Order: sequence, then C-alpha cells, then structure tokens
Amino acid sequence: MAGMEEDFEMSRRCELTAKGPQVGHKVSHSNIKTKRRFLPNLVNVTFISDALARNVRLRVSTNALKSVDHNGGLDKFLLKAKADLLSPRALDLKRAIEKKVGKPVFEKKAG
Repeated sequence: MAGMEEDFEMSRRCELTAKGPQVGHKVSHSNIKTKRRFLPNLVNVTFISDALARNVRLRVSTNALKSVDHNGGLDKFLLKAKADLLSPRALDLKRAIEKKVGKPVFEKKAG
C-alpha cells in the first residue's frame, strides 16, 4: 500500500533498524513526573552500494550508521538484516542487492 510507505517516510523512524520514539517521564527537582518523548538521533546519509554501483540516500539513526560500518558496508548489512525491521525503501534495496549478488531471498537455516 502506498499509504504505509508515506507514513514510514514521515515518521521519526530509522529506515534500517526501525528505531523510533520512546515515551518516558521528565522528572522535576520536586519529583513531579510529566510525559515526554525520547526521539531517535536521525540523520540523512548517502550510502554507497557496491553491488548496485550507485548511491543511496536513507534516513537512519546514528546507531544504525555505526552498525553499517561495523558489518562492512550497506550491502552486507542489508543481506544480514531481518526484513520485518526494514522500511519499504530499504526492503526494495535488499531485494535488488540479493538479485544482483545471487543470494536467495529466503535462506533456510542449516540444522
């Protein structure tokens, strides 16, 4: 559905890890608790996809940015990532990379 994709793009949610806002309390000196939101640290980043040979712009959290670097780049991160955590755009990228690299979309675990 097109509506779901629009909601994901407008929301404050990481496109790679699905990290979103959390709710907590602001506690005053007199211990009065009022509701507040903890927003994720989102940044617009241009990643380079080696498999697709093009640049990809995504809105990700800084934590996801570190995870992508740790896993060896966007392609390797997306191949390891679970599909239910990815945004529709990132899921399309994952499928395109799997098609280009030649890995099957659904891998069975050995055992």
